[in-house]
Amino acid sequence: MTKPSYKRVLLKLSGESLKGEKPGVIDHVACDQIANAICEVYELGIQLGVVIGGGNIFRGNMAEQFGFARTPADHVGMLATTINGLILGQVLSTKGCKTRVMSALNFDGIVEPYNWTHALHFLEKGHIVIFVGGTGNPYFTTDTTAAMRASEIEAEVLLKATKVDGIYDKDPMQHQEAVKSDHLTYAEVLTKNLHVMDGTAIALCRESDIPIHVFNLFEKGAMLKAVTERKGGTLVTNG
Repeated sequence: MTKPSYKRVLLKLSGESLKGEKPGVIDHVACDQIANAICEVYELGIQLGVVIGGGNIFRGNMAEQFGFARTPADHVGMLATTINGLILGQVLSTKGCKTRVMSALNFDGIVEPYNWTHALHFLEKGHIVIFVGGTGNPYFTTDTTAAMRASEIEAEVLLKATKVDGIYDKDPMQHQEAVKSDHLTYAEVLTKNLHVMDGTAIALCRESDIPIHVFNLFEKGAMLKAVTERKGGTLVTNG
């Protein structure tokens, strides 16, 4: 049996990943594919926390387009992450995974409130804990939420799921000559402004000494390889 390299990890998913390559908000095929990849890791006995974004539904930085203030726009974005988390949790449950959805915001009767000690308890009992509602405050991204939750649960690595197989010096979707790095330091990511995660999230991971492993979510076996061999994609560490 394949042995995991980590005991506890935090997976960061974008909201856009739930729609895959199709137009619209959520695609059941993409959700199924994501859940299968998560189940592969879950079945190894790894304790798994998940932070999911809401960009497939609404982003706080869309406030200007709609002509309203950033704070309520971010509140809408937090609600969007909750919808995504509930959907992902249900898909995982249909595949036999035990899940808990915990929110930084209060949604009595729908989602239980985030509680640090309860989250650790559920992780140790073998539940996938899906953290939604962002940090519970406007002006913070779900990348920052991921770094925060990874620090709080003492995750050994933050798995950053993307649509490309690592970090490039420029957008590989637009530039064929883009060069991928197998390893970078936090300082290099920040100084080169590589945009893999926002600066606050990178700085928090550096402070907590949590490696960031960037991989292609839709490449078969990529997440499994990241947690068993620590290979593939790009690894960001202190040195």
